Amino acid sequence: MQLDHVTTPFGRRTMTYAMLADQITAAEIDDDASVDKWKIYQALCEARPRLGITDRALAVLSALISFYPKAELAAGDSLIVFPSNAQLSRRANGMAEQTIRRHLAVLVSAGLLTRKDSANGKRFARRSRTGQIDEAFGFSLKPLLARADEIRQLASEVEAERLHMRRMKERLTICRRDVIKLIETALEEGATGDWLSVQDEYRAIFADYPRKPLLEAVIAALDEIEFLRENILNQLENQLKTTRTSGNAHENERHKQNSNPDSLIESELRLEKTQGRNPDPLDRNDVEPAVREIKSASTGMGQGGEAGSTRQQGEIPDGLGQKPFPLGMVLSACREICDYGPGGAISSWRDLMGAAVVVRSMLGVSPSAYEQACAVFGPENAATMIACILERAGHINSAGGYLRDLTSRAERGEFSLGPMLMAQIRANGPGERRVG
Repeated sequence: MQLDHVTTPFGRRTMTYAMLADQITAAEIDDDASVDKWKIYQALCEARPRLGITDRALAVLSALISFYPKAELAAGDSLIVFPSNAQLSRRANGMAEQTIRRHLAVLVSAGLLTRKDSANGKRFARRSRTGQIDEAFGFSLKPLLARADEIRQLASEVEAERLHMRRMKERLTICRRDVIKLIETALEEGATGDWLSVQDEYRAIFADYPRKPLLEAVIAALDEIEFLRENILNQLENQLKTTRTSGNAHENERHKQNSNPDSLIESELRLEKTQGRNPDPLDRNDVEPAVREIKSASTGMGQGGEAGSTRQQGEIPDGLGQKPFPLGMVLSACREICDYGPGGAISSWRDLMGAAVVVRSMLGVSPSAYEQACAVFGPENAATMIACILERAGHINSAGGYLRDLTSRAERGEFSLGPMLMAQIRANGPGERRVG
């Protein structure tokens, strides 16, 4: 088809092939086509990322649309608005006229407006004697009507992408929460496996995660974290199945292990045997103060006290609390305690318990409070409690009172040592563990 006339821009502005194509598209509108001007503007705001226009350009377009008197853009009308830059500035919240001209050029380049310039470049309208507009020069809104279906389609696609992005972020958040809590559970329950390495793998996934990620970055992180979660679940599930199939044999093994409440710490004895070490009398002297304190809490003997007791010198009673946490996990959470070990390092539970006695006295914890903690938590976990209190010594007014409170809460079933360790590990962050 041929246009009745082609409008070229005034002054030094050049005519482009895109401008000609926009005018041809606007001329092909059906005679009965119409659209609500504010609904198409709302769809345009949704489709803005696809059209490459800014929010400031949309503010100028909103001001232009407000000058069109009717609620609908209809093909039978001229659809030309002709406000001056000063009028546009007032309706665009005082935007500078130079800025308005720049954004008008953006809207024309995007194919949302077409110019119909007069001979002198001014915007005005000629009216008949009856007051009707015979001819107007300004900006034509016909491209909005011509591209209404395209704009709606782009708006729906942008909305679908936004919804998909929100769902992917929700899945990522849930998966991250699952992984963190599963790792915490594995550490608290003492599940076999290198869970600290799993934590490092989790951190590596989000090391380069952007602050405002694109959809591709979210999907990539989601794939990796879901794979990690699947591996964790498989490992924990296999351990649960192994525990169930072992049945009573496992319980009997534990019963035999703890049948003698006056024996030395069996985990340390097993460690020494597997490493081919023989107990050194000097090593026993390092932990002798802790032994004496624990014995005084559990034997009930006086100063004379050899009658009625079958315990040998240096034996440590098992506590009534849960089994000890891995020593590496304790030292990862409580790094300050290493300075009080033999030679400034801790390589065994025996070293940790000896260091705890020194720290207990330094913090002002009474022997009776420490003895009560040993009876409730067990000697290893009581030493771990002292190490945790040392980490937060600057925030605790009375270390002895704090230890007694935690002990009484544990007796009532209101406190567990695992979450306290995990919180300290998170507070420390990744770092080098000082294990001898």
